[in-house]
Amino acid sequence: MKVLILGATGFIGLPVAQAFVRAGHIVYGQTRSTDKAKQLAAEEIIPIVADVKDTAAYLPLGATLDAIIDAIGGADIRETSALLLSATAAAVQAHRSTLAPKLTYIWTSGTWIHGEDRATVVSDTTVPGRAPALTAWRPEQEQRVLTNPHVAGLVIRPSLLYGRSGSLFAHFFARAQREGVVAWPGTPGGRLALIHCDDLAELYVLAAERAAVARGQIFDGSNDVNESTDAFLQRLVEVSGAAGPYQYYEPTNLFEKALTTTTVIRPYLGRALLGWRPRKAGLLDHLDIYYKAWQASEGSTVQ
Repeated sequence: MKVLILGATGFIGLPVAQAFVRAGHIVYGQTRSTDKAKQLAAEEIIPIVADVKDTAAYLPLGATLDAIIDAIGGADIRETSALLLSATAAAVQAHRSTLAPKLTYIWTSGTWIHGEDRATVVSDTTVPGRAPALTAWRPEQEQRVLTNPHVAGLVIRPSLLYGRSGSLFAHFFARAQREGVVAWPGTPGGRLALIHCDDLAELYVLAAERAAVARGQIFDGSNDVNESTDAFLQRLVEVSGAAGPYQYYEPTNLFEKALTTTTVIRPYLGRALLGWRPRKAGLLDHLDIYYKAWQASEGSTVQ
C-alpha cells in the first residue's frame, strides 16, 4: 500500500508511520519542520514538508494513495479535522480515477467521547455518552467521516497513550522529577483507559490493510483492563522518588477536566474483525521502564 500520515511526527503519527514501514508499505509523512523531515527520512518515511492546512501541497497524491491517516493534534483540531476531510473528498473527485477503489480515510478520535461513567461497561459500538467539553464535538465529526460518499471512512479512538516519550503522562512525569510532586486532577477512585503507542499503531495498520471489512466502523483502541488512577499515582511516587503522598487537585482547564474522565471500556471490534491484540505490558506493570524511557527522550538523568 501507499499511505499518507498527517501529523507524522506526533506521538500517534510517528509510531503509526513506523509500523506501516515495518509492515512493508510505502509511507509518506507530513510535517511542518525541515528538521523533523530528516527524522522521517531516517525512518524510511518519505517526508512532505508542508503545513497540514496547505492541502494543495500533498493531496494530489490521493490519485495513487491507498490510505490517508489523520493523526493531527493541536488547539484548532476541530476546524482542521473538518477542513482535511472536505479537502480530501474534493481531491479524490479531482484527481482519482473512477476505476480506483475508494481511498481509505482513517480519522483519529478518542475514547473520552464515551464520557464519565464509573458503573457501566462500554465498547466500540456503545452510543457516545456525555463527553467532556474538550471532545464533545467529536461524535459529529466521526459520523461525517463514516458517511462521506467519496472516501472509505473509518474511525479509531485511542485511549490515554503511554510509552516512549510519555504522551499526556509526560507532564506528570516531569513534575514528579523536577518538583518532587505527584498530582492528578479530579478525585480519588478513578480508572484509566489506556493503550501503548506501539499497540495503537498496529491497530491502524490492520485497519488500513483490512479496510474492506473495517470501513464504516469505529474501533476503540484500548487495553482489555482499565487501571486504577490511585494505584498509578502511588507507583509514580515510588518510581520517581517523589516525596509523596500523591495528591488530587481541582481541574483548572478543559484538558485537565477531560483527564478526570473515568470510562470502563471493554473494546471488542478490533479483536473480532481485525485480529488485533494489544501486547505491551500495562502502565502499572512497567511504569519503571516507561518512566525511564520518558527521561531518556527528555535527555534527563536516569535515576
